[in-house]
Amino acid sequence: MSQKKAILSPLPGVFYRKPSPEEAEFFKEGDAVKAGDTVGLIEVMKNFYEVKAEEDGIIEKFVVDNEGIVDAGQELLVLK
Repeated sequence: MSQKKAILSPLPGVFYRKPSPEEAEFFKEGDAVKAGDTVGLIEVMKNFYEVKAEEDGIIEKFVVDNEGIVDAGQELLVLK
């Protein structure tokens, strides 16, 4: 059985699943990601911080919606 791994928010702010409103999402549920891939952005006071996958996996589900408000350490998505 494969182990699930959560990707957590490094800081509080707004979580974005795409690089800009006009662009497609970085990844969708079911997509494979590699360690180091940017899976989202956290905005804090108009500064954007990349959220990166720490290991390879497949995105099982996003726990937070696009433009959802998150706390530091909150689960953003789950890899399987």
